[in-house]
Amino acid sequence: MKLHDLKPNEGKKKSRIRIARGTSGKGGKTGGRGTKGYGARAGAGGKLYRQGGNLPFYRRLPFKRGFTPPFQQAYNEINLDQLADFKANAKINPETLEEARLLRKPTLPVVLMGRGDVSKAYKVSVHRITAGARKKIEAAGGSVEILEIA
Repeated sequence: MKLHDLKPNEGKKKSRIRIARGTSGKGGKTGGRGTKGYGARAGAGGKLYRQGGNLPFYRRLPFKRGFTPPFQQAYNEINLDQLADFKANAKINPETLEEARLLRKPTLPVVLMGRGDVSKAYKVSVHRITAGARKKIEAAGGSVEILEIA
């Protein structure tokens, strides 16, 4: 077999229809463009974002405002009331939180926030903690260790 012997499968290729050749036949006269109007003219199709007189989509959107810091750090946010299922003197770290299915994205660092109350002492190791959460944990007899963000 040589390159000049290769052919597409039978029925794969169709010949194109020559439209607008006279008044009869498929696609004759107006050639599928209807009669008159913008779409019937040569070169019609307009500008890329034209929407037929509607306000274009890109102009309907509000202008981009403000500034997003490029190096901001996203965290898994955990509140104190979510720790209620842990036993007293439990070690709470990113691994145990992941086992308890409390982390949305285990690759991100963990921040402990102060919503809720603590009645048991916990040994907490997280990447960040709010001042209120630290006070509540230490008041309940627990300890806090801050981990480095890798």
